[in-house]
Amino acid sequence: SNELTCALPLTALEAEGFKEQGNAFYIKKDYAEAFNYYTKAIDMCPKNASYYGNRAATLMMLCRYREALEDSQQAVRLDNTFVKGHLREGKCHLSLGNAMAANRCFQRVLELEPDNSQAQQEVKNTEAILEYERMAEIGFDKRDYRMVVFCMDRALDSAPACHKFKILKAECLALLGRYPEAQAVASDILRMDSTNADALYVRGLCLYYEDCIDKAVQFFVQALRMAPDHDKARLACRNAKALKAKKEEGNKAFKDGNFEAAYDLYSDALTIDPNNIKTNAKLYCNRATVGSKLNKLEQAIEDCTKAIKLDETYIKAYLRRAQCYMDTEQYEEAVRDYEKVYQTEHTKEHKHLLKNAQLELKKSKRKDYYKVLGVDKNATEDEIKKAYRKRALLHHPDRHSGASTEVQKEEEKKFKEVGEAFSVLSDPKKKSRYDSGQDLEDDGMNMGDFDANNIFKAFFGGPGGFSFEGKLCCDVFRIYSSLHI
Repeated sequence: SNELTCALPLTALEAEGFKEQGNAFYIKKDYAEAFNYYTKAIDMCPKNASYYGNRAATLMMLCRYREALEDSQQAVRLDNTFVKGHLREGKCHLSLGNAMAANRCFQRVLELEPDNSQAQQEVKNTEAILEYERMAEIGFDKRDYRMVVFCMDRALDSAPACHKFKILKAECLALLGRYPEAQAVASDILRMDSTNADALYVRGLCLYYEDCIDKAVQFFVQALRMAPDHDKARLACRNAKALKAKKEEGNKAFKDGNFEAAYDLYSDALTIDPNNIKTNAKLYCNRATVGSKLNKLEQAIEDCTKAIKLDETYIKAYLRRAQCYMDTEQYEEAVRDYEKVYQTEHTKEHKHLLKNAQLELKKSKRKDYYKVLGVDKNATEDEIKKAYRKRALLHHPDRHSGASTEVQKEEEKKFKEVGEAFSVLSDPKKKSRYDSGQDLEDDGMNMGDFDANNIFKAFFGGPGGFSFEGKLCCDVFRIYSSLHI
C-alpha cells in the first residue's frame, strides 16, 4: 500500500504521524502548516504517492497550482492507478488553462473508474473552456472585444490561474478603452511574475492608448527584452514611435504656418493605428484646426465629429466644431455644442461663447436686412443708400403693373422689405440696436405698420403719390438705367 513503501518501518510510522498532523491542519484550513507536515512526511518517505497527493491538494488551496501540478504528477508517476492523483493533476492543468492536458487526466480517471461523477463533470468543464477559447479567437479576429472579455471571464471561472486568459482579457479591456481594469489585471500578474512579457506588453498598451507614448515604449522595450519574439510588443512599439513622430511633424508644420503639409501629416498619422482612440481623437481635432485655417470648414466639422465619436469628453473638439458652425452660420448646432461645453466646464469664457452663439441664432431667425439690400455687414452709409436705390427701383410695384397678380404681390413684398431694411440700416440708433440683436419691436418700432412708399418718396424727393408716369417717372428711369442693373 501507499503507506508502507519505506525501507524502515519506524520511518514509515513517523512519516504517517506527520501526514496525520498535516490532515488535521488541512481540516482546520491552516494550509501553510498542513504543507509543512506533508513536506516532512515526503522527506521521510519520498516514494509515497498519497503524501504528494495530499501536498498537491494543500498547494491547490493556496492557489500555488504550478507546484501542485508537479506534486500530483509525481504522485501518479509513483502510482498510475492513483485516482485522486489523476484528478488533482487534471484540476491543476485546468486551473492553469491547459484544457487539453486536463482532459487527458480526467479520461484516465474514467478508464480506472467509468462512473466517477467528478471526472465526468470535469470533462464537461474542459470542453466548455475549449469552446470559450474557440469563441474568443473568432471574437478577436472580428474585433468583437466585448465577446472576448465575456468568454475569458467564463473560462477564468474554471481556470483562475491561467495567465494566458487573463492577458487576453486585459488586452481586450485595453482595446475597449477600459484602461484601469486592464492595468489591474496586468499588475496582478506582474506582482506574481515581474518578468511576464505579456503583462508588460499590456501595461505598455494601456499607456499607449492613453497617449503616454514615451512611457508605453519603455514597457514595450522591457517586454521585448524578456521575450525577443513578442510580435505584438514589437508592432505596438513600432506604431507608438511612428505615431509620435508623425504627430510631432504635423505640430511643427502647423506652428511654422505650413498648413497644407500639417494637414497631410495628420492624415498620415491617422492611418498608423485605428485602435489608438485617444491619440486619433487628438489627431482628428488637430486636422480640424488646420482645416479651418485652410477654409475647409465642412471637412473640419466632420473631423471634429469623428474626434467626439472617439472621445465624447473631448471639450477641445466640441469648441472647435462650434466655432466652425459659427463660421458657417449653423447657429443652432453651435449653440448645442457650446451648451455641452458649458454644462461640463462652467467658465466665464464658455458662458460668453454660448451667449454669443445664442445671440447670433436669435439674429439669424429674424429678417437679415443686410441680405435684403445685398450689402456686407460692414457696409458704409453711402453703400447702404446706393443698395437701397438700386433695389427699391427694381422692385417698385408700378414697374410691375403689367405683370401677373402673383408677380405683383411678390414684388410688392420685396419692395416693402427693401424699405424696411433701409429704414433700419440708415438710422444709426436703429442699426445699432439691430446689430446688437435687440428686437426692434421692443423699442416701440412696429414694423407691421410700416409704409415703404413714404421711405421711397422721402428718398427720391417726389411730391405726393409716386408713380411711373410723368416727370418723376423719367427721372427714375434715367437713374435706373445708369445703375446697369
